[in-house]
Amino acid sequence: MQFPAEFPVIETPRLLLRGFDLTDAPFVQQLAGAREVANATALIPHPYPDGAAEQWIATHGAEWAAHRILALAVTLKNQGALIGSMGLTIAEEHARAELGYWIGVPYWSHGFATEAAAAVTDFAFRVLELNRVQAHHYGTNPASGRVLLKIGMKREGTSPRMMWKNGRFEDVVFYGVLRRDWRHLGGSAAPFPPD
Repeated sequence: MQFPAEFPVIETPRLLLRGFDLTDAPFVQQLAGAREVANATALIPHPYPDGAAEQWIATHGAEWAAHRILALAVTLKNQGALIGSMGLTIAEEHARAELGYWIGVPYWSHGFATEAAAAVTDFAFRVLELNRVQAHHYGTNPASGRVLLKIGMKREGTSPRMMWKNGRFEDVVFYGVLRRDWRHLGGSAAPFPPD
């Protein structure tokens, strides 16, 4: 496995994925803290507390240096606007990573999640040389499943009532793709239809 010392920057046709900086914190709080985003994720609270985005961003450098987490700001290439986050939680000893992401509500249904997810998955296989990338979503969030299928992941199963969120148990649906299959697919999927 190869882990670049520098924090990666990934470009796609419409997006620039880069490290977060503290000036992004107000936008993280606003976009990630939306009820629709928080409801679809395990770890994002609603309302999003003041100062939490700054604390989260401050961890990114050390987490990347330790080969544990890569968190990238998803920005529009032509405007520079922050629209979400895409990242990997890495299990180096198993040569695998968990893909995780959120996109702000105003940017839903434009294919941005698919475009960014394909690029980060491609980075995981081509640059980090991981063997497997996996992901999961709540059963109540089928749009995330469509994103994962579009980039070439396969649905691997469902764990009923696995996680507690907002006063109820959520089913969790699992997906994954191996590097050998990603190469067979020719890498990232394009074009990027609406999510």
